[in-house]
Amino acid sequence: MNQSTCLRISALVIFLGIALGAFGAHGLADRLEETGRLANWETATLYHLFHGLAMFVIARSGKPVGFFWFLAGIVLFSGSLYALALSDIAKLGAITPLGGVSFLIGWGRWIFLKSEKA
Repeated sequence: MNQSTCLRISALVIFLGIALGAFGAHGLADRLEETGRLANWETATLYHLFHGLAMFVIARSGKPVGFFWFLAGIVLFSGSLYALALSDIAKLGAITPLGGVSFLIGWGRWIFLKSEKA
């Protein structure tokens, strides 16, 4: 996948993170507080935005190392927390650790990335 496509995907991910954060803070705040799931939504948004920004930086670097692991992490980790917060189906929480592992693999790929020699 080329750099331009990765930049567009990461921009879309960040756009959605901002939109979902605002929706949770303004449109769903009362419901999320009532069900006790506001912290789930906030955690989902935090990890969504943080890793969306990481994806953007990775796309800009031209080295797509970890890019798709972060995308998978956002879908699995943040997505399951968003769904849990909206539905209050506790079993959805079982998916969340898979997203966490995806994030760790993405960061691990950067730890072991060999630097280029000048």
